[in-house]
Amino acid sequence: MKKGRSKSLNIFIGILLIIQSATAQKNRNDKENEESRPNFILIMADDLGYGDISCYGNTYINTPNIDRLAMEGIRFTDFHSNGAVCSPTRAALLTGKYQQRTGVGGVITAASHREVGLAIEEITIADELKKYGYNTGIFGKWHLGYHPRFNPSLHGFDVFKGFVSGNVDYHAHIDQEGYFDWWNNTEIKDDKGYTTDLITEYGLDFIERNNPKKTEKPFFLYLPHESPHYPFQRRTDKALRRVGERGTDPVPEDSIAGIYKEMVEVLDEGVGKIMQKLKDTGLDRNTIVIFCSDNGASQNGSNGNLRGYKAGLYEGGHRVPAIAWYPKEFNAGTDIETPVLTMDFLPTFLDFIGEEPESSVIDGLSIKNLLLFDEALPERDLFWNFGNKNAVRSDKWKLVTLNLDGQETVELFDLSKDISENNNIAAYYPKIVKQLRKKLKNWQKDVFKGVALVSE
Repeated sequence: MKKGRSKSLNIFIGILLIIQSATAQKNRNDKENEESRPNFILIMADDLGYGDISCYGNTYINTPNIDRLAMEGIRFTDFHSNGAVCSPTRAALLTGKYQQRTGVGGVITAASHREVGLAIEEITIADELKKYGYNTGIFGKWHLGYHPRFNPSLHGFDVFKGFVSGNVDYHAHIDQEGYFDWWNNTEIKDDKGYTTDLITEYGLDFIERNNPKKTEKPFFLYLPHESPHYPFQRRTDKALRRVGERGTDPVPEDSIAGIYKEMVEVLDEGVGKIMQKLKDTGLDRNTIVIFCSDNGASQNGSNGNLRGYKAGLYEGGHRVPAIAWYPKEFNAGTDIETPVLTMDFLPTFLDFIGEEPESSVIDGLSIKNLLLFDEALPERDLFWNFGNKNAVRSDKWKLVTLNLDGQETVELFDLSKDISENNNIAAYYPKIVKQLRKKLKNWQKDVFKGVALVSE
């Protein structure tokens, strides 16, 4: 009987040891999996043009930190915002699909759209990452709904500080319609300071508080800056506040260039602080950083040798600077010439953690293997719409249409030879024009179906 008890006990102990060992291994695997999942930081400038920073050819504005990001990472030369204005690009970024599907086809204005916003039913990149254990934060510009029911904290973000309109006074935090606009989640709460500096400070604090070494959870940090969007104000320009004033900014025209330069350089300074924080906390080896702009520059900025500006559908309206940084995996100092859009970030981030989007309709593509291995993306046509303007890109061909007073103008460009879109060759390639017009029409039928658009 003693032998039987001893044998049973040994079997029990053996089983217990096996269970303990398996549990320990699972915990180790879980921890390794948690540590291997990268953090994501997405820094978006506002109205920053293709030629506004040094690493894209600007010789007037100094951007050493953004340049270093490009030198240590990957620079995109054919990156495009989904929209030629603010709100549409942000809707596409968050949802991974053409913004027209969400009803945000144009600017959600402070004057006319205070009850309009990105529907809570939309699944955002923050919703997705939060579902897989990420801490999420947004600091800066929202511009996807003024009413608290559209607040970022209801769209998957754990914390939001910043403004919900298209722009605010950089010091007084009042929008162009005279509404005070600075939020802490769903509550109005001011923090004194220059907008660009506050957004950077919030980002630094978020990284410190959500360091995965402390929380055992990765994070997604979205920093949509206001700079260099008007009003044109320096850190010291408190006397030039534009409080609810309509029309032009109270800034002498001959001063704007110098103020714009400083605004971009302060933004660059903030990028440098974020990167230094990653290095100081040891998170630089496992954090993917994306820097981009929401659309092309206004006429106060530079789009380099590209034609057009913000709100237009020539390249200057939507081809923007973009950089991807991940020293653990990305080849430093390389350029990617493949066309990429803002809506590609959602499926890309999920691909990096081995997951797929929940939404049944995703227009963006994962560019993970393009970033890691320079693997070609599937062929696709790209589309833009803003009000009465449309554009379609198919390989080297780009068709731009404008409907004005019932009259439509059609332009065709060969971007491989004419990046500045100076030569309209539509008359020489009628078959190409016909094909692209058909593609554009089919796209419009697809994405506009059943959607009430905010188009202006």
